[in-house]
Order: sequence, then C-alpha cells, then structure tokens
Amino acid sequence: MKGTTMRAFRTGAAALMLSIGTIASAQTADRIWTGGPIITMEDDAMRAEAIAEEDGRIVAVGTSAEVMKFKGPQTEITDLDGRTLLPGFVDAHGHVTGGGVQALGANLLAPPDGTVKDIPSLLEVLRQWMRDNKAIVDRYGIIIGFGYDNATLAEARHPTRDELDTVSSTVPIYLIHQSGHFGATNSAGLAKMDITRETPDPAGGIIRKRADGEPDGVLEEAAHFSNMGKLFTALDAAAAVAIVKAGTDLWARFGYTTAQDGRATGSTIALLEGAAAAGRLPIDVVAYIDVLVDRDMAKAKSAPDYVGRFRVGGGKLTIDGSPQGFTGWRDKPYYDPVGDYPPDYAGYAAVTREQVFAATEWAYANDVQLLTHSNGEAAHDLLIGALGQAEDRHGKGDRRPVLIHGQFLRKEQIAAFDRLGVIPSLFPMHTFYWGDWHRDHTVGPVDAENISPTGWVRERKMIFTSHHDAPVAFPDSMRVLDATVTRRSRSGDILGPQHRMDVITALKAMTIWPAFQHFEEDRKGSLAVGKLADFVILSADPTAVDPETIDRITVEETIKEGTTIYKRR
Repeated sequence: MKGTTMRAFRTGAAALMLSIGTIASAQTADRIWTGGPIITMEDDAMRAEAIAEEDGRIVAVGTSAEVMKFKGPQTEITDLDGRTLLPGFVDAHGHVTGGGVQALGANLLAPPDGTVKDIPSLLEVLRQWMRDNKAIVDRYGIIIGFGYDNATLAEARHPTRDELDTVSSTVPIYLIHQSGHFGATNSAGLAKMDITRETPDPAGGIIRKRADGEPDGVLEEAAHFSNMGKLFTALDAAAAVAIVKAGTDLWARFGYTTAQDGRATGSTIALLEGAAAAGRLPIDVVAYIDVLVDRDMAKAKSAPDYVGRFRVGGGKLTIDGSPQGFTGWRDKPYYDPVGDYPPDYAGYAAVTREQVFAATEWAYANDVQLLTHSNGEAAHDLLIGALGQAEDRHGKGDRRPVLIHGQFLRKEQIAAFDRLGVIPSLFPMHTFYWGDWHRDHTVGPVDAENISPTGWVRERKMIFTSHHDAPVAFPDSMRVLDATVTRRSRSGDILGPQHRMDVITALKAMTIWPAFQHFEEDRKGSLAVGKLADFVILSADPTAVDPETIDRITVEETIKEGTTIYKRR
C-alpha cells in the first residue's frame, strides 16, 4: 500500500477506533497523561490535551473530556505539569551496539560531549579510564576509547602508536575515531592484529605508515573494520550483555523508543537475538545486515515483526567513507585536506562498482530493503546507476531504499533519488560538529552551505529523516533537532540558512518519517489510537521556545508501550 493511501487508512481507522471506544465506554485505560502540550505528529490533529494507554497501545487521544471517559478506578493519571509529550523518537540511522561500546569505553569526545581538546588530554583520559576500570583491563586485556577526532584535536592529526605506547606498551589499546571509519592502536595492538611493515593495504582501506615504513598505528576504512575485531576476542557473554544494555539505555535516555543497528554482522545479530530472547531489550531494535558480509542472513532473517523487541529490517551497503576524515568519495578534489594528500585527492570508494551493482540487484530481486551509506557525489553517482538498473529489471514496488548520510550532494542527484523512490536519511548534526571543518577543509565555504541539503529535498516535497549515527555522535535527540532547525556550527556560523527546517518538519524527520522508512508507520511515529504507546516527555515545547535554545531542552521521561523505561533524576 502506498504511503499516502496507508496514512489515509490509518487516520480513518484511528477515528473509527476512538469512536467505538467512546461509545462502548466499558474500556478503561491503564494510564492517562494530561496537563501539558501533546504534539501528535498527525497533520489533521497536531495538538491534543490528553492521551490514554491500555496494554501498551493508545486507546484515546484528544480533549481532556474525551480521554477522561477512559478513566477507571485503577487508571494511573500522570500530570505533565506543563511538560510536552510527543511520540517516542525513531532512530533513522545509528549503531546501538557500537553505542554500547562507546558508553563503556573511555570518552574521547571533544566538548560539549567530552573533555578531549588535544593529544595530551586524550592520553590523560585513557590513563584515568585505566585506573577506574582496572578490573575490565585485567579481565579482557584491552583498553578501549571512543570518539577522538583529528578535526577537533589541537594537533589536527590522529594519535600515533608511539603516543599510545606511553599509556601502555603491554596492553592493546584501540581508539575508534568519532566517524567510526578510522582506528588508532598502540604497538601491542598492532602485534595482536599481526600488522607489520610487510602487511599490505586491504582493498578499500589503508594502513598508515611512518617514514621508516613501520605502521604508525592509524588504520583507515577497510583496514580498521577488518582488524579491530581481532582485539575483541576475549569479550565474553557478560561483556556482550553489558554492551547491549549500555547501548539501549543510552538511546532511551535521549527519548528513542526504537533504535537501529545499522551495519550488523552475524555476531551482532546473535548478540541482539540473545538479548531479545532473554527479555533484555527495553526498546525496539531493528538491524540491517552488511550485505557484503552475510547477504544470505539478511534475506533469511528480514521480517516485519519484532520478536522480543528485535527484528532484522534488511541489508546495509557501504560505498565510501567519512567526509570529515577525507575518505568520502567526491566528484572533485577536497578543498584543503589536512594531511599528506596529493593535489587532486577526492577520496575513494570502499567497494567496487561490481559489488554495488550486484548488491542492489540482489536486494531488488529478493525484495530486501537496502540502506546505503553514501557520502560523496561520486558515490551517489554509482548508487543512482545501480538502483536505476535494478528498478528497470525488477520494477519500482514499495521497497523504500534509503540513502544514508548524503553529505555532499548535487541538486540533480536529489531529483534522481526522488525518481527512484529513495528516502534520504540526512545528517544535519554535521553542521554543528564538523560544519567549520567542512567550510575550511573538506569542501570549502561555497559547498559547505549545502551539506545535508534538507531544503533541496523539501523543495521536491520528498520526506527525509534526520539521524545521529551514534556512536559517531551521542544519540542526543535535542542536538539532532537543534541542528536540523538552526544549522549552527560550533563557531556560531550558520551553514546554509536555506536548508533550515521549521520545528514540526524537523520533528517529523525524527518520528513519523523514520517510522515510514522502517515500514512501521502503522504502529509508530505519531500519536493515534491503535498505535504503540511509545512516548517521550520533554522539559519544554520545542515549537514554543526560541529555536536557538532547543539544545537546552531535556528529555524528562521515556515511555515504551506504556511503561516508563527512563526518568530524569
């Protein structure tokens, strides 16, 4: 069923169910919320005064008089006390298990999310983490740090093996770059990964070397992805449970009631399936399996329904790398890249043309939803060609292919994605975290105005979704909302005012539109009778405050199917 038809059906069904419930009057709610603004994300009735839930589903939403008809002797009444209730946020793209690793490892993020400003402060954070987590280091034989960024370090470079050796020369250290596309390790880590001066670069990746030919400890793209797992072999079931719990708890803390694991492998799926079977998932988790690693699993396990709050939604393809790390694949040279790059350097593909065409052909032939990581213009050109061929052979259908990131786009590429029915899942948070870096180094001041070009998308009346890509950034819903509305960089610059969105549109990109992206708009993303009682309560109404203060709004409570799973102290 097409999106507009589905929405009309859902709205009519919701109205009918509310009418039936009101007439019957025998139905009583488990919980009712009232006393503050309620934003439904339903265009025909965007505001409500009260909402009621029974057995995890919404049974009434409307005026206080209408909803209070569902009050029974056991109904719990929650006074919002002026706070604002919205649908629980739906993660358009993130990596919830990676977020668990981030939550448990050393926090190497720059302000405002961490304290690391230069390499000496990075090394001190690692030493302090070692002191505070001696039992973990002794048990698992590894030191993990997440979130360093050469773009925010005073030295404007990655830490080297020699610097990390000053923290420990015997225990492997592995630092994951904030983009998730680079790693930095010490000599012990290189030894455990069997990386020497003779080790060749893998296809789609680079093992950086010193002048003497020895690896300097920094691994790019495929070299990072293919080797980091060798250091995690000592992690046991207890560590796996802790990682899942830390990740889902972090998402819930920011109001997400649905999380994504956006590049899963067989081991990740086993981890999440185990957590689901044990009833350990407080929120829904939908995973997309790397189609270049385990295509058969992606087909076999893809399913529309959750089991124990977990399901596989489809497949994930990655074409290029990180724009802020200069590994996104552009159609022109980078503006002023920091590092040892040739004059015409434009990044590179992480996969071959044949792999991209084969993956899209397979996805369309098997009706498997495909999410594709594509950052640079050259990567988009390749994706457009592959999707066009697959559609010619298999028809359009209702596949809802998704472009993940789309940082550097030409306007005509958006028109092509529109024709192909692609949902752009964009990354406006880049305007805050790396906007200044993009302006000064990656694409220059002209093209930086059009990173994550939400305005161009809405000109064509396309929907889009906004994501955080956590653990690339914290899954901070208010930071996502703020960036989509203001596009203000760390320095205070506004990048691309023509792409700033109004608050309701920005909220749709975090609720009903990602629910549609996941084929879940019939049960999530808006507040309507029959849908899941997935809510987030905010300290203020984001539509009523100065847009420049949105990032100061806090998530007060997260409710999954009527049950509070997070409450701010």
